[in-house]
Amino acid sequence: MEHRRLGRSGLNVSEISYGNWLTHGSQVEEDAAQACVRAALDAGITTFDTADVYANTKAESVLGRALKGQRREGLEIFTKVFWPTGPGGPNDKGLGRKHVMESAHASLQRLGTDYLDLYQAHRFDRSTPLEETMLAFADLVRQGKVLYIGVSEWTADQITRGAALARELNVPFISNQPQYSMLWRVIEKQVVPTSEREGLGQVVWSPIAQGVLTGKYAPGAEPPAGSRATDETGGKNMISRWLRDDVLTAVQQLKPLAEQAGLSMAQLAVAWVLQNSNVASAIIGASRPEQVVDNAAAAGRKLDADLLKAIDGVLADVVVTDPSLTVSP
Repeated sequence: MEHRRLGRSGLNVSEISYGNWLTHGSQVEEDAAQACVRAALDAGITTFDTADVYANTKAESVLGRALKGQRREGLEIFTKVFWPTGPGGPNDKGLGRKHVMESAHASLQRLGTDYLDLYQAHRFDRSTPLEETMLAFADLVRQGKVLYIGVSEWTADQITRGAALARELNVPFISNQPQYSMLWRVIEKQVVPTSEREGLGQVVWSPIAQGVLTGKYAPGAEPPAGSRATDETGGKNMISRWLRDDVLTAVQQLKPLAEQAGLSMAQLAVAWVLQNSNVASAIIGASRPEQVVDNAAAAGRKLDADLLKAIDGVLADVVVTDPSLTVSP
């Protein structure tokens, strides 16, 4: 497993990180989740990402139990705050000081740790002054409960504003967590250049486009039984945008390119996002340990210029690049 610095900070993260959105506490049983975490650790993954909203706090608890007994200094544990949690009270959401502080303490308890390596604003909160949010994050840093702060799915302008306040407050603002894949490239035109200027690195989610880039979905065919596209609890809605025949036909054309490179389709997709120098880590999710092993093998793989050009040629008509699609509620 290779490691990279996250942004302009001194924090090293594994090129492949393990995330438990849509899996722990919902799609997979706890014994399967535990097996996936063990496989991640065995593969050299040290970075683990979750959020309080995943399975309405259950995912954090599952991850905390799965990591129990591991050397804490050898792990980087990330979580996030913003979306509604708990019974849905008026302060159970957003980035107001009350919710941020209470959520951080609850996440620490569920994860079984004294501190978070990275605490992230899961979206931008238009209803709360940014100064209030950043001060709450800064206080958590001063208290030693959070080492670094980051964001998820913020626009270039929002990142610029957050970075300015972080400098005033003298706190380490180091990362953005956006969706990024061969098919979804909306961060490239604005978010990446801004992040490079402000010292943030990307920790990207959905590098295999919810499984579409594995090639298992064929044009004109029903989704495989048990796949994410058949999951009525959330996976089906997320993947639906890619289940068009033009997208699936283009993805099938990546198979010979992956074979020529000696990679599985999933490895090709994960390795592709890691070719972007502003990407520090690609988050993988899994319901089976063998998926973790396969994805983790993408670490350290370099894709040559001819292969990257061929990928662009195959996907040219289906790639999404519009930066305005990075939006917060």
